[in-house]
Amino acid sequence: MNNPENRTLTLERTFNAPLDLVWEAWTQPEHIANWWGPKGMQTKVLQHEFKEGGNWKYAMTMQDGSEFIADGIYKEIVPKARIISTANFKPMTEGVEIQALFEANGNTTKFTFHCVHETEEYCKQQEQMGFYNGWGSVFDRLSEFVSQ
Repeated sequence: MNNPENRTLTLERTFNAPLDLVWEAWTQPEHIANWWGPKGMQTKVLQHEFKEGGNWKYAMTMQDGSEFIADGIYKEIVPKARIISTANFKPMTEGVEIQALFEANGNTTKFTFHCVHETEEYCKQQEQMGFYNGWGSVFDRLSEFVSQ
């Protein structure tokens, strides 16, 4: 009835960088600040307890000076394979689960990102609000960051 597949948005990328580098960029606060958030946004890592049950909290400042907060709790961490976390991106998105999956493929990294919403309706609304453009821009920045 409430099938997760019907309330999940997914993006896939191949990063032109080895798994170790992509994992480090995703998990180290000094690197996260360089790519997290769409183009033109500045990110400050306010909290980063990278462990299961640990909290993360980032402040993102848009070009017009307005700020919003992204936060969540790490639910599952499998080193160099998977990170699953709750996530809120207030005021746009709340109560989602994000799943970042990493897979080495020679000197590149296959990356799959799932965002699971509470309901199909909420999922559709988030898609219409620009999920693919927003997260696509974030992962463009990550791709540039790990390719340097």
